[in-house]
Amino acid sequence: MLLEVDDLVTEFSTRAGVIRAVDHASLSLDRGEVLGIVGESGSGKSAIAHSIMGLIEPPGRVVHGRILFDGVDLLRQNQSWLRRIRGARIAMIFQDPTATLNPVLPIGRQIAEVLHYHRRLGHRAAREQAVAMLERVGIADARARLRLYPHEMSGGMQQRVIIACALILHPELVIADEPTTALDVTVQAQILDVLRRLRESERGTSILLITHDLGVVAQMCERVAVIYAGSIVEVGSTREILARPRHPYTRGLMDAIPRIGMEAGALRPIPGALEDLAGSHGGCRFHPRCGRAEARCRMERPMLRHIHMGVMAACHFAEAGC
Repeated sequence: MLLEVDDLVTEFSTRAGVIRAVDHASLSLDRGEVLGIVGESGSGKSAIAHSIMGLIEPPGRVVHGRILFDGVDLLRQNQSWLRRIRGARIAMIFQDPTATLNPVLPIGRQIAEVLHYHRRLGHRAAREQAVAMLERVGIADARARLRLYPHEMSGGMQQRVIIACALILHPELVIADEPTTALDVTVQAQILDVLRRLRESERGTSILLITHDLGVVAQMCERVAVIYAGSIVEVGSTREILARPRHPYTRGLMDAIPRIGMEAGALRPIPGALEDLAGSHGGCRFHPRCGRAEARCRMERPMLRHIHMGVMAACHFAEAGC
């Protein structure tokens, strides 16, 4: 096991009260595995990623739990230690390249800075490695493009540069936070193909893929964790969960996906909206939107437990399926 998140709680203090963005979440990731984290916007996916990376800043804080990376609890390490492994052993691909890349530096210099900081490489050696990595992520005429500024590149090409920056040190864990959200469908497919090919060529690299798209999960991930209101409500093999979801929220996400040949009006959105995360934490967080909820659901919070074939679900009625 490369990564283990155990009973993680991350909170943010606001004028409306304390918002629990991650609510006792637990998950694990093996070496060489691709694990998807899926859920609605605001469900806590990115908060988990930022907690792992040590990027939660005031007014946010991690208040409980452990994050074990290769057996070391990241939450017990100082910032100097974390800076040494960020990029080198754990890398993150952010969802918005325009907010990640420095607009006043050529992309070649931005990639080379990673090598200067972590490997102490000279200018020429760093430049050659930058060219090789840009070619690997599918950027043609890579040497000439080192001189380009981010605004001179398309969104898809900028995202490839972000992937190159993340992978140039061959990290053991890559966290991809909605890497295709702002891209059109064709470019999305190209970026996913880049991730797939790089994962296959980098033996042992693990990927934590955060998305709201179950189609992406089906293409890329061996296992999937479904998150709602900061809590993992279902986790297991992608094939098993998509074939037979055990939690009503997972079923709701699947029913909300448009399909070819679907009749007009057949799309079934999940009723209601994600609850106020500053509100009460008693009972099942999904019960206000669940058509199967009973009195027990309002009073007793279901624990994540083994159901069938390695699938775990946090629903009082998970054994019956959805």
